[in-house]
Amino acid sequence: MHINNRNLPKKILSWYDNNKRTLPWRISRNFKKKQYYRILSEFMLQQTQVKTVIPYFNNFIKEIPDLTALSKSNEKKVLKLWEGLGYYARAKNLHKTSKILIEKYNGQIPRSFEKLKELPGIGDYTANVLLALIYNQPRVALDGNVKRVLSRLDNINTEETVNLFRTKRNGDFAEALMEFGALICKPKDPRCHECKIKKMCAYYASESKIRFGKKIKIQSKSYDIFCYLKKNKRQIALTKNNDLGFLKKFNLPKIKETSKKNKNWKFLCNYKNSISNKKLHINLYYKFTSKIPSEYNWYSLNKNNEFIPSFTKKIFKQISHLY
Repeated sequence: MHINNRNLPKKILSWYDNNKRTLPWRISRNFKKKQYYRILSEFMLQQTQVKTVIPYFNNFIKEIPDLTALSKSNEKKVLKLWEGLGYYARAKNLHKTSKILIEKYNGQIPRSFEKLKELPGIGDYTANVLLALIYNQPRVALDGNVKRVLSRLDNINTEETVNLFRTKRNGDFAEALMEFGALICKPKDPRCHECKIKKMCAYYASESKIRFGKKIKIQSKSYDIFCYLKKNKRQIALTKNNDLGFLKKFNLPKIKETSKKNKNWKFLCNYKNSISNKKLHINLYYKFTSKIPSEYNWYSLNKNNEFIPSFTKKIFKQISHLY
């Protein structure tokens, strides 16, 4: 197999040294900073592009500079800093993990794959990448970029978990493979003319090239959102008790899947929203009242110091003109 070619690490690392992006979590720091920057960036990068993560990462470390500070921060502050990045379970898991690392591991990230996987929010991929990047262990983190590079080398789809090669720079090699997939061996229109390993690549040489992955099926659903509004105080009633398959335990108005017309509520508008692989068609209703159900609380439309998910902020925007 081409992926066992001993020249591969040398060529990939040579390309990486000359072409790697300058990213804030790659900046040379002391070991404690390196651990913190790497675990924070890996949580942020789950399901999110590098260019989106960079400003959030920079702002986060400015407000919460190390793992100890993160473990002592309250969840509201962490979520507020995460606001707009989405997939908020990542922020909650990172916060929980920081507490465990401080209390159980003296602020150190475990060197054991099994112990890492016991931490909230860390699966096979994140465990592998942390061990490679922090401890230079010979591991390859199989994200979509790396799978694509390895598959194209043999022109065969591979889903295998592999520990490729042992070099003096195992961490750099793991990161170089990810970088190479992101910048050169791209999903569409790979830059084969710039590729340093095309002579060992079966995909490049073959007329019958493999294709990658099925597109994720986008689900389309309709929801009715009901907003209790307080007339003179620019307030909206929110609750964490909505039984939804998304944004669980976050402050939202009353939401139900669309079934029939709602005569007791005034219709305001309809609009579209997207969360993950869902396209949501929203019908927005409202009523002014001074009384709300017991599980709801009033929230000001003017305040910005409370964490509110982007989904809810879009609702705020729709109803703001009613005042």
